[in-house]
Amino acid sequence: MRTPNGARRTALAGATALLLTLALAPSATAHTPHHPADRGSLVLVGGALKADNTQVYGEIIKRAGGASARIGVITASSVPASQDPHATDPDKCSNSACNGAYYADLFERHGAADAQWIPVDLDHIANADSDEVVRQVNSMTGFFFGGGDQYRYVTTLLHGSAHTDSKVLAAIRAKLAAGAVVSGTSAGAQIVGGTDMVTGGDSYQGLRDGSSPGYFDDPTRLAHLPAGGFGFLHSGLIDTHTGAYGREGRALRLAADTGHDRVYALEENTALIVEAPRTPREKLRVLGPQGVAILDLRNARTRQTNSGAWSLTGARYTYLTDGDRYDPSRWSVHPSPDKHPLVPTPASPVPANTDVFYSAANPAGAPYSFLGTARALAATATQRTATARTFESGPRFTVTFSKQPGSSAWTTDGATAHTVTGLRIAVAPE
Repeated sequence: MRTPNGARRTALAGATALLLTLALAPSATAHTPHHPADRGSLVLVGGALKADNTQVYGEIIKRAGGASARIGVITASSVPASQDPHATDPDKCSNSACNGAYYADLFERHGAADAQWIPVDLDHIANADSDEVVRQVNSMTGFFFGGGDQYRYVTTLLHGSAHTDSKVLAAIRAKLAAGAVVSGTSAGAQIVGGTDMVTGGDSYQGLRDGSSPGYFDDPTRLAHLPAGGFGFLHSGLIDTHTGAYGREGRALRLAADTGHDRVYALEENTALIVEAPRTPREKLRVLGPQGVAILDLRNARTRQTNSGAWSLTGARYTYLTDGDRYDPSRWSVHPSPDKHPLVPTPASPVPANTDVFYSAANPAGAPYSFLGTARALAATATQRTATARTFESGPRFTVTFSKQPGSSAWTTDGATAHTVTGLRIAVAPE
């Protein structure tokens, strides 16, 4: 079968009416169920989790009990078998059951004692309230949510506009509260978030047009669900595939529009580990080859002219890499012990960047463009600021990166700004 992966553009054909119903539902802030504090942990991957990523699979298995780990695999964000034209071809299939078997096999190959698909998807919605499936969930010591479209998790595991737990989701929530690990990649990471979960959109269109509640057939339109996802993590919004798809702009705009002061922007094939989520003891750590950006909007200010031109000042950008820790209650970064402070050198000027959000319209664009400018500025002693621009115009947006008191960079090789903290970010139309 083909390796499951998150798509840059996703849509649910024919679902507009149902999505509009949810878009018009009251925000979860108006009706938030009480849930016990969580003793377990989250392992959230920004998508494109590779089969040979022993770090991340090993971490999930370790937290689920090591050699005795039993992993429940949930892939309801994939299309069901009834919508997969290759459902009967094991080499081409890419549906919920096929993807569930793929991940179950991977977890067992990485050392889990057992891994099983939890049979809930658009073909088996009734299973979400099946006592038999609940018993299967209760026999597991850890859970993994696959990628696809996070709205399918909403429609299969939550009860419509009421946004209440199905029996299966309630059982997973109870297991997390009792100490189990809940993990996920791409849509499976986004769905653990709380209010205003992103449902789609590109950075340029988001900056130009703003965000809207709901889910739309236009995948470039920045949209969110006010009631959010499962609410396993409350300390920040979540976005995925960030640098690979240039999503920093959409994350900044969505957070500003919805009043959130922090975003965890996850990179591909890399995990954000969250200890004791939703408690005062919550702590975070990065694991994997890429990183996690943290967007801090506590002091951010936005402005919109009569013509609709939007701008933002005062945001801060931090990029954490393998081994770095973060305390969300104190907003403090603790670089990995193998890193040391980077001493900027009189290097070449920061290279020009004419596609800061890696536009899908630019065949010559490069992923991780936003991060590249941030790292180049952190590493040079000759500049305090650097600018980068969007590929699109009408208007074209300029992103200004600034070193401020408190900004710093950390390195393992003495030259590369692997970890960057506290760069000031401003976005303005030209």
